[in-house]
Amino acid sequence: MSIILDFRLPEQILPIFGEGFCYQQIEGTLGVYYVDKSLQPAPSASQYLYRYIPQLFGLEAFPDAGDRGFNPQPLEASGILAQQRPPLSLTGRGVILAVIDTGIDYRERAFRYSDGSTRIRAIWDQTDQSGDPPEGFAYGTLYGREDIDRALNAEDPFEVVPQQDEIGHGTALASVAAGSSLDGGVTFTGAAPDVELVVVKLRQAKQYLRDYYIVREDVPAYSTDDMMFAVKFAETFAISFLQPVVILLGLGTPLGCHNGTSILSEYLQSVSQRLGRAVVVGGGNEGNSAGHFRAILTETMKQAEIRVGEGSKGFVAELWGMQPAEFRVSVRSPGGEMISEVDFRLGRSVDYTFVYERTRLQMDYVANERNTGDELVVMRFENPTPGIWSVMVRGVRTAPEAVFDLWLNARQFLSGEVYFLAPSPEVTLTMPSYEPDAVTVSTYNSANNSFYYNSGQGFSRTGRMIKPDLAAPGVSVSTVRGPYSGSAMAAALTAGAVAQLLQWAVVERKAPFVSGREIRTYLTRGAQEESGEDYPSRRWGYGRLDMRKTFDEIAGR
Repeated sequence: MSIILDFRLPEQILPIFGEGFCYQQIEGTLGVYYVDKSLQPAPSASQYLYRYIPQLFGLEAFPDAGDRGFNPQPLEASGILAQQRPPLSLTGRGVILAVIDTGIDYRERAFRYSDGSTRIRAIWDQTDQSGDPPEGFAYGTLYGREDIDRALNAEDPFEVVPQQDEIGHGTALASVAAGSSLDGGVTFTGAAPDVELVVVKLRQAKQYLRDYYIVREDVPAYSTDDMMFAVKFAETFAISFLQPVVILLGLGTPLGCHNGTSILSEYLQSVSQRLGRAVVVGGGNEGNSAGHFRAILTETMKQAEIRVGEGSKGFVAELWGMQPAEFRVSVRSPGGEMISEVDFRLGRSVDYTFVYERTRLQMDYVANERNTGDELVVMRFENPTPGIWSVMVRGVRTAPEAVFDLWLNARQFLSGEVYFLAPSPEVTLTMPSYEPDAVTVSTYNSANNSFYYNSGQGFSRTGRMIKPDLAAPGVSVSTVRGPYSGSAMAAALTAGAVAQLLQWAVVERKAPFVSGREIRTYLTRGAQEESGEDYPSRRWGYGRLDMRKTFDEIAGR
């Protein structure tokens, strides 16, 4: 099992793990300890500290059944096509785009130069242990440009480079952000068709983590540690003042602190502050999933009702109470069995098996969660009885603005229906959206300028961070795999727009000292506001992505 720590364990502690232990550094004191799971108990927020347990992330775009032909309208609506044309001619030339996802179909014409050679600088396949990993990394196989070109000229490309994108999600993202090809006489273009690509095919999360988060067996899920190593790998291609890197993340989770202080968010923040780097994150598709509940903490009990349908194998819920409030929790099953109000001072982890239900409930309490200083209860419902489950929360010490939030794990991870009867669509951006200097995008339909009903919404849990930064088209967006919809499409299109900006700023030496923070500011200043909407908006951020207006602002028009 893996534990992510931001400090090094003392040397005298390490021998207790014997040979069932290894360590891999990410950077500085940040690294991952791998321990034989037979030597350690199962993950527990109170046992290991919540901050250090890897989270699981799901895919954030899905195929549509619409027309498979190329539709340039989302690119046109964002002003991206206008900036590809003279006088600016911004196509991402000299910029590297890192796609951290399910891999890529490197055979596609969309990822080649006109002479047929690849535009992919490197592929790190974390799932393939047959070859050599990148230097400084302990697993996976690295395939360079020369390997990919040899594969493209081989009778069977997969004998040379066996990496494949079986799911198609990463290929779709890469084509929206960076594709360029002629296919059947119809021109296809992505937002930045001249970037070089660096691709990481993430490995699937280990089974013990899937069990801990109760993830459906047929759904892809990826863990924090593998994503952090992928970002580190992408970072190695950046050359300050010369070759900038855009890191595209089309994955997310609704669980977490929702305020930018997770260990992944802090690492992404450090990357975003470096010269010539930018991180683009999708805001997720949980806005309409009924997976979030919010109420004000008072001495009167507040009740969150969760509807559980037939066939549910279980789910995870996280309850966060805003400091300085203190709270007590009780649970009632559909059959009326009651877990009395828990006084967690008697123990930080409790385990219940109901007498008349087949359900097992684990409640793990953290009095002072390290990310935030807030109280946290992680609840795992295994084999929940169908019906209405009630979580009752009472404030012991309250404050005027003290609230509590409950989030369920991602809709796609759930088996059977699980949702709140009185949900809140706000604060439903998925993690790691709440990274201050990343470009975080919500999703809208550029065909009619309507907000996408599934899109996550802001702000942060405390209300102190304005996220999303802006909204981008993400509904029925053309890819080389047909149309896709979802947050990852909006992120991919925005990543291409960021590559345009970095070409202008760094490659063409107009603002060579730029970092992710400045890129985010350029885009938000140029965002197109909707009439009748208050800004910044929980849905739209500072407005719609508009590269025409962004460069007009830069030019002082």
